[in-house]
Parts: sequence; structure tokens; C-alpha cells
Amino acid sequence: MMMNGELAGFTIPRLGMGTMALAIEGRPDRDTAIRTIHAGLDAGVRYLDTAWSYYLPSEPGTGTAKDLGYGEKLVRDALASWDGPRDEVLVATKTGYRRTMEVPAFVAPVSDSPESDTQGRDSEGCSRRPGGERQHLQAAGSQYGWMADSRPETMICDAKESAAHLGVEALDLLYSHGPDPEVAYEDQVGALKQLLDEGVIRYAGISRVDNAQIDIAREILGDKLIAVQNQFSPSHPDPEHTMEHCAELGLAFVCWSPLGGFLDAFDQRAYDPFREVAGNHGCSYQRVVLAWELSRYERLFTIPSARNPQEINDSFAATELTLTQDELAMLNASVDARRG
Repeated sequence: MMMNGELAGFTIPRLGMGTMALAIEGRPDRDTAIRTIHAGLDAGVRYLDTAWSYYLPSEPGTGTAKDLGYGEKLVRDALASWDGPRDEVLVATKTGYRRTMEVPAFVAPVSDSPESDTQGRDSEGCSRRPGGERQHLQAAGSQYGWMADSRPETMICDAKESAAHLGVEALDLLYSHGPDPEVAYEDQVGALKQLLDEGVIRYAGISRVDNAQIDIAREILGDKLIAVQNQFSPSHPDPEHTMEHCAELGLAFVCWSPLGGFLDAFDQRAYDPFREVAGNHGCSYQRVVLAWELSRYERLFTIPSARNPQEINDSFAATELTLTQDELAMLNASVDARRG
């Protein structure tokens, strides 16, 4: 199986590392997070995936987060303190989402009042949606959530902040984090086009999209659109067949939540066949899942999160795990039956 692939001008292993679990709720201390990234890089990871919105809100609504930039700065500092070849590492980030905190009943949502820089606008003058206006993707029982803000002016401002957080002149690869119901998708992709034209980013990707949105982005961005980052795992097997559409267009397909999910509940029964195969190989079922994903499409990249060095070392070992044709057939059949 070919374990390396081309992405954003880099030839890298197709198993990278997502850094969300190191930056949001449930995260380890900063020293452990740095050691975890170093462990991944030492093992062979050459793709780190982060986002502008990997931080913890510190006030109700979206407010002003004292933590803002935590995830991107963590990646920057881990690379700066690593003694390996930094120029071989692709760093991708995302724009267009922010974190939210539930607003207690006695607290009014923040507004766009000009009296305070911390409400409607940040220190860079970027327009921010009021916190309380809309919350999305709230995990059951969690005080934290995610909210789309993909207005072009906000995406552009956030992308420039991301470059500053990461300490680079231009971002290697920037994804739009997801569609915003209040913004036409053409306008959202247009913001990526402007960032490309201005040299703020080198390549563009899109995330949480269907096939129609992939086509819209392809039409606007041409060959500068290189990747689609969608959820894919045995418990979420791409029901809209976007991976196949990426294959038709020659786009990379990047799996987020490739092991089911970090915070949200998922159907553990989907992983029973993988546990069976793992028993045959004497390894974790997560390693089998990742090896199976890499077999699905030659331009698929998978980016499991990790909260400690042991987890990322186990994940990266999937690049050396060979599954038999019978095992792959059995696993494919089990997942395809769920997808329909």
C-alpha cells in the first residue's frame, strides 16, 4: 500500500495528526501537548492540522477568549522546539468557525456595541458575530460549542491572524471550516480566492461539504482547491459519497474524526469487526481502523488526534500494518452495509 502522498507541494505520509484534542476541553497540560506533537513528528508525521478556532472560550457567548490562538500557537511552538526538519512539515489550518460557551439565563448575549472592543470587534478590527446569536454543534452535556462565522471579511481577517499565530508569511493550506447558513457558499469560497490572490495562503481546502459545494469550490478556485476535509470513519462512512467525488476530480480526501470522534458519542458497534481483526494482529483496533482507511483511496489522508505520545505512536504504526485482502474485504463489507 502506498503510504505517502502529495499534498500542497509536500510529499508526506498519508497519516498526519489532528491537534484539536491538544487545544480544547479535555486537553492535557501544555508540556504534554508539546511532547505529543514531538512524538508524532519523531515517528514520521509530516502533516499537522489545526484551526483558528482551537481554543477555549473564557466568557459566555463567543466573547473575548483569553485562550484565543492556543491551538495554532501550540503547533508553532512545538515546531520551533523540535530538532527535526521543519521544512518537511505541512501545517494546515482552518477558518470560518469560532467557539461558544453557553450563556447563563441571567446573562444577556453580547452585542456589537461600539463601546467595547471585546464584543463586536477584536483588537485587529475584525467584525465578530454577537455571541448568543446562534450556536451549532453543541455536544450533549457540554458547556462549549461551535458557531459558524464565514462572512468573507471575517474569514480573511481570521486567516491573517492564523498566519501570525503560526509565525509564517503564508499559510501552506487553509480550509474553510464549514458552511455558514447565513453566507452564500460562493461568497465563502470567494474569500479563499481573495486570500490566494493576496498570497496569504498557498493552497485552499474545504470542509464539512457535500458534492454540490465541492463543485462550487472547484469552479471558483480551480487547481488551487486541493483537498476536501470531511468526517469519515466506520461509524460515519461518508453517506454522501464525497470521497468518490474527490477521486473523480483528483482531490485529496482528508478524514476528520477518523476514529469516531473526540467529544461526541458514536456507535461503538461499528468497530466490532475492527476489534476482531486487531485480535489477529495483536494491536489496537484504532490502528486497524487507520490502516483500513488508508486502503480506501490512494489520495486519502487521515488525521487522528492524540492526547499523549503513546496515542500518536500507536496511530502512526498503522502505516506499517498490512491487512490481508480477506480482512479488507470483511471490513469493507461491514462499513459499506452501514453506509447503504
